[in-house]
Amino acid sequence: MMATSLSAQDSGALIDALIRKGILSNQEAEDIRAELVRENSPIPAPTYANGKSTHRLSVGMRMQAQYAYLDTDVVGAAADPVATNHAFLRRMYLTLRAAVSADWSATFTYDFASSGYDDAYLEYRPNPDLIFNFGLRKVNVAYEERASSGNIRATERSAATRYFVEANNGRRLGAASYRIGAFVDGRRDLTPTVALVYSVAITDPERPENFTLASAAGDQSNNRLSYWGNVGLSGKLTEGTWIAGLGAGHLPDQGGVGTAALGRGFDLTLYSAYTEITAGRFNLLAEYLVADVERGRSATTDARPQGLTFQPSLLLSETIEAVVRYSWVDSDGRGVTLSDVVRSAPNGGVMNRVSTWYAGANWYLRGNDMKYQLGLEYGKSTGNASAEASTVGVRSQLQLQF
Repeated sequence: MMATSLSAQDSGALIDALIRKGILSNQEAEDIRAELVRENSPIPAPTYANGKSTHRLSVGMRMQAQYAYLDTDVVGAAADPVATNHAFLRRMYLTLRAAVSADWSATFTYDFASSGYDDAYLEYRPNPDLIFNFGLRKVNVAYEERASSGNIRATERSAATRYFVEANNGRRLGAASYRIGAFVDGRRDLTPTVALVYSVAITDPERPENFTLASAAGDQSNNRLSYWGNVGLSGKLTEGTWIAGLGAGHLPDQGGVGTAALGRGFDLTLYSAYTEITAGRFNLLAEYLVADVERGRSATTDARPQGLTFQPSLLLSETIEAVVRYSWVDSDGRGVTLSDVVRSAPNGGVMNRVSTWYAGANWYLRGNDMKYQLGLEYGKSTGNASAEASTVGVRSQLQLQF
């Protein structure tokens, strides 16, 4: 048992080193970590529950403690909103993974910080290049959102990702991210250095926010299926990796203005174009998101929101990394607030566009398994006339996971 534990620790350190040197992408590293969890169980003998044999059982945890100070200024307002000055648990994940055979396994993750599920699915893996999932997980559309929260280089995901992905509040779209359904992820080598990657899914249209609601099981107004697809190419460089692709999702009954319009016959279609390049110590993530929202601006007018994220980073040493990010959102008249897209920011009023900057550093104490992140954030929202608001502040986070 001790030998197995040491082997897993050594492998984790090696994976972190390969990420820093650009030999592995974040997604490839996540796949390898998942495989190591299955192969290196901390329990050397089979366990039994209710008379059923479990070949492997593992436990994982991710804890993120965060502090945020964010101050919003509204131009022309009689009084600005109260600044955020708070420490909190951002994530507190407990993960259980069980394998019942060489091909079948199950993963369950609960986030005690948000009192909700993260992943909960059955997995069938007939070979390393083909994976079937059944249950709750993220669709493979919207590249930055699909990346593990333990591996993102900025403390929080970008404004564009949050606007398109976070829960629909009448302005944000609630597209992509978690869905319940059937998922297929695959890979096929085209040359020794280039591979085709693909993903398809059929899911419920809504993002499940509360599993106790009857509507989460589908009803007459919200039970049509959503369809998702992603295709791309990935390759290896002399000292790095690259990936580029396109994704799309069609969400029936998820369009319209305001949450009361959900399930009323207005559809939403999401598109994504992305790339990530790692070359030596340098990494670049870029993604463009756009959506067609039926009646998304008004009861008679559609909306076409757009978003862009551009994020370069550079390892200054083996343990210190510098990160800069620019993100932009145009709601096309649907509306967006600073609090919609900058987590923990005070609301600066409903505007039409937002642009944000992030500049920070990551200190990898034990790779991604233990790291400290510190960053400055600035966001500016503008309306169609002279309306304007801005947010500025600092955010820090300490992460430990196993």
